[in-house]
Amino acid sequence: MRKLTYMAVFEPTETGYSVYFPELPGCVSCGDNFEAALKQAAEALELHIYGIEKDGEELPVPSELPQVDPGTVSGYILSPITIFPDIVRNEMDNKAVKTNLTLPAWLKEMAEAQGVNYSKLLQAALMDYLGISHSTRHDSK
Repeated sequence: MRKLTYMAVFEPTETGYSVYFPELPGCVSCGDNFEAALKQAAEALELHIYGIEKDGEELPVPSELPQVDPGTVSGYILSPITIFPDIVRNEMDNKAVKTNLTLPAWLKEMAEAQGVNYSKLLQAALMDYLGISHSTRHDSK
């Protein structure tokens, strides 16, 4: 199982910790205390890496000692954050999402009278339409 570790910078603030990843511009987080900041940093890293990979971009190579921004406040903590991107991708790609659809009123009434589960029916119909086996789980990439 693939795992990635990037170093995070935890800056003390008046209300807890601010977090950034020097090698991943835009990947930031915060927490009310160090434990919460660690958890939020891992989630931010997971989503950031997921987005990079989903966009087909190349991941920066993690280093053991990245360059800390010179404007970082004193008393910062440098800590490794490890994630498992394949697990995150599987969870994100397979989570249920809402979608709206439009039906004629008469068809909706008939379906509701029959107790139709719209989600289940639409999912099965889309899988048939796209030629996806019902016994095969979808994994991207």
